[in-house]
Amino acid sequence: MASPAAAPPAEGSDDAPISMEGQARLLQMTFGFLLTSIFVLPLVSLALTLFYAQGHDARWMWVWCGFYALFALVMSVQRRLHLRDRKRLDAQAMVRKWKPRLEACALLHGAGITAPMAIVAGHADYDFALLLLVTNAAIVVGNATLQTPVLSVFMRLYMAGWNASLPLLVWVFPGHWHAVLPLALLFSLAIYRHSNATHRFFVQQVRLEERGAQLAARYLAARDEAQAALEEKNRFLSTAAHDLRQPVHAMGLLAAAIARRNHDPGLSAPLADLQRSVHSVNRMFNSLLDLSRIEGGHVAVHAVPVALEALFGDVLTLFREEARTRGLQLRVRPPGPQAAVLADADLLRQSVVNLVHNALRYTLRGGVLLTARRRRGGWQIEVWDTGVGVALEDQLRIYTPFYRPQHAWNIGNDGHGLGLAVVARCAKLMGADYGLASRLGRGSRFWLHLPAATLVASHALPARHSGLAWDAGGGSPPDLGSLSGTCLIIDDDPQVATAWAALLQAWGISARFASCASEAWALVDTGFTPGAILCDQRLRSGESGFDILRALMAHCPGAYGAMVSGELHSPELQEAESEGYLVLPKPLDVVRLHALLAQWLEPRHGR
Repeated sequence: MASPAAAPPAEGSDDAPISMEGQARLLQMTFGFLLTSIFVLPLVSLALTLFYAQGHDARWMWVWCGFYALFALVMSVQRRLHLRDRKRLDAQAMVRKWKPRLEACALLHGAGITAPMAIVAGHADYDFALLLLVTNAAIVVGNATLQTPVLSVFMRLYMAGWNASLPLLVWVFPGHWHAVLPLALLFSLAIYRHSNATHRFFVQQVRLEERGAQLAARYLAARDEAQAALEEKNRFLSTAAHDLRQPVHAMGLLAAAIARRNHDPGLSAPLADLQRSVHSVNRMFNSLLDLSRIEGGHVAVHAVPVALEALFGDVLTLFREEARTRGLQLRVRPPGPQAAVLADADLLRQSVVNLVHNALRYTLRGGVLLTARRRRGGWQIEVWDTGVGVALEDQLRIYTPFYRPQHAWNIGNDGHGLGLAVVARCAKLMGADYGLASRLGRGSRFWLHLPAATLVASHALPARHSGLAWDAGGGSPPDLGSLSGTCLIIDDDPQVATAWAALLQAWGISARFASCASEAWALVDTGFTPGAILCDQRLRSGESGFDILRALMAHCPGAYGAMVSGELHSPELQEAESEGYLVLPKPLDVVRLHALLAQWLEPRHGR
């Protein structure tokens, strides 16, 4: 029975075959060392010939000297040919063409080393013979150390340049051969072992280089693949944001409409839970999109002096009602009207908002303090809370995405472990230090350290759609009163339109609905005069919602208008904001929407 074939050596092992590129590299090293040895020999041969000519007939030694001069000239021509071939031939062609040439040159070089031993045999005195033997030994040793990348090349020089000269020692040292020959044989064995060890060293070096190149190529491929996957994920989140938010948007409107019409006390708690769930999903969408934009490198950082007093006031306004409904104290201690830090205004605001929101979420009693202190030549923004705290083993992971300590789940499941991850990414983009100090069950102190800046002008932060007037953290939704007036909704999703109709009808607003520009203009042309126009940006007709809103606002100068979209960072919406139009994010916060429509539609509020 035939024995099974041996498995090939594993890639990267010591017995793995060397690639053709590696063989070409070894051949190149061998060629360089062989050239050096041959170029030195004309000088060596000239010195030996002059020494021998002092008391002997040196005609054949002069011939030997001329041979090496010619040999060196021929090898210089070969070097130029080799350099030319390296530019135009691949590795396999180089090895196939030049390996036989180098083996022939090494054989000829070895014969040239042995030649003077044959020339002077029986004629040279002991001193010259010993000098010649030592010179040949030095040449062989040097080649054994440097010329063994391709072992077959050195072996030809070794056999012709040293072993072939061993029988001649009987005539070269007629009175001492019995002592010189055994030593020469031992030297031959040592050279053989040394040449094999040196060859293995060169081969291992090339193998390690190849393995390193393979690992580097794999790393680059893996990095490119990971980068492509990250970009694909970010592109998906960005393009799918609108479609992902549509059902959540519709659920939020319907939940508010049902809560408005509900007269059953037993349904109040489930409806409040439903609205809290909608807000929780909304926060997750916002955090995911913020994180994907930051990781995708789509956030441009513009460092400007940011006034801390304005920032803290903005955050206080945003979270004051949430803290009140949860029975918590939210205190703000700005360092002074001239205190400012050098940071990107949007990234800094997002970081502080996330820190305060995180502190309120995990604080059951007591309160939260937002303050800033001078530290290390800058300002350290700190958020203190009397919440559940962070265990020591969790503190190193608390800033990683989707990580929540176990005790956090005991408080509620509306968090997603993204708020602090966004803080960490924002801080790194701004070059800010960040950290925390916490004791489990006693509270935490989260901080950001930024360089101080001189406040040369007002740097108040722009108002953004960044929070909830009523948060899902606790309490019941506020009671929203009846409204009056007319509203035009432009949205091509039937479910969303149905939810809009239910909510606006529950509030007492007369609403009309259109899915494209032609339907909207048809309503206006038939005499419908809207007091408010809310237009979705992405329409299935392919039309730009902003263009439709702008045209309708020009035609209805008495109306107010806003864009409604789940894509918060599209160029069209950025253009709308730059022109002064309001952009409302999906899912809509019904409390903010009610307050906005009350201001727009109620005559008592005026313009």
